[in-house]
Amino acid sequence: MTSWERIEQLLGKDALDHLSRQTVAVVGLGSGGGFVAESLAMSGVGGFVLIDDDVLEAGNVVRHVGDLRDVGRPKVDVVADLIRARNPGARVTTVRGRIEDHLDALAGVSLVVVGVDGEQAKYLINRLCLAQGLTAVYAGVYERGEGGDVVVINPSDPASPCYACWADDLRDGIQDPGANELDYGMIGPEGTLEAEPGLWLHVVRVAAAQADLALNELLRGREAYRRMPANTVILANRPLEIFDGRVTPPYGAEWVEIARDPDCLECGQRDRLSEQAAEDNVSLEQLLSDSGIVYEDEDTENGDR
Repeated sequence: MTSWERIEQLLGKDALDHLSRQTVAVVGLGSGGGFVAESLAMSGVGGFVLIDDDVLEAGNVVRHVGDLRDVGRPKVDVVADLIRARNPGARVTTVRGRIEDHLDALAGVSLVVVGVDGEQAKYLINRLCLAQGLTAVYAGVYERGEGGDVVVINPSDPASPCYACWADDLRDGIQDPGANELDYGMIGPEGTLEAEPGLWLHVVRVAAAQADLALNELLRGREAYRRMPANTVILANRPLEIFDGRVTPPYGAEWVEIARDPDCLECGQRDRLSEQAAEDNVSLEQLLSDSGIVYEDEDTENGDR
């Protein structure tokens, strides 16, 4: 049996061949991002752009795919070696630095996995993905690893929120049909998730969902693609009051559909330009180009690269 035979039996040869030609950018290679990168490599993804400015410290080892032999090494190099050990033919580009200093690093990738904690970096990645029409999969782990959330942001879907309007809606609390208001007890005064210690096994449950949803997005248009119930999944590792007055038990999950905000300062510009295009009888693509915004259509975004 070849190393990829079981995956081929599960997904099909066409899907596996397709995955081998895809390139995923993983921004942030900490406890979650490193796990996602290695998991995607083990699932047949053939290309990676790894972006992180940090080195592995001894205190990271209990929550990282790297181990004591890697202490002091850049995380991009640690994860790159792990990917190549799983798939020697993988195409791996490492970028040691912050995404803010490497704005061109996402050019030409098929998908972006966001593993950074800082909201400022996430908003920057959101802008880059909107400009390039790139689907991104974001994940957040709640304090002490009590749970987490994963969202797929797809700029080619007119109904999809961008990260900015998604975060504004979810973090402020939303109404779900048939349920009460979302209740997050771990949001800090600045509206961001509180970063407190948690076990790696709780982190990687969220990271596994992020990896699975990323893989599924890469398979969009193939027979192996699965339609999900909504664009956001919230996972409970411990009893968690996700919806006010209703406790989700350990290992439970809730799906939530976050709608796009047409007045969003980030993604709303496309809506406003679309209205202008209709009034001026010109193409939306021309207005986007004139505005310095480049959106790729879904066929380009999900096609072979």
